Amino acid sequence: MIQTLPEKVNANPALVRRGRWTHADMLFESGEDRWIIAIRAGRIEAVTPVDMGVAHWDFAIRGTAEGWQKFWSALPPPMHHDLHALIRIGKVRLEGDLDMLQANLLYLKLVLESLRGQA
Repeated sequence: MIQTLPEKVNANPALVRRGRWTHADMLFESGEDRWIIAIRAGRIEAVTPVDMGVAHWDFAIRGTAEGWQKFWSALPPPMHHDLHALIRIGKVRLEGDLDMLQANLLYLKLVLESLRGQA
């Protein structure tokens, strides 16, 4: 499902505009699966699977597969509706350049929410 992120985000002009100053490589983790999401000027340039090897990233959003599945449901259950709620219940953690992540937090939340209803 994460592989559909470029088409979802890049087809949304308002979302691309909101992230127009975002240039980052984000490590996204769902359970044992990891991807590098390359963001350039608000567009998702690439979603690349990562093996256990070394990969460059600016910040990471790591979560449980079960947490993401509930987050992406059409109507998320309580405490699965928002990134901060997932952090609070221990299903997501943030790492890396947290200043960069926080500066682009609303954009990143909207990017992740763009997959809602596909789970």
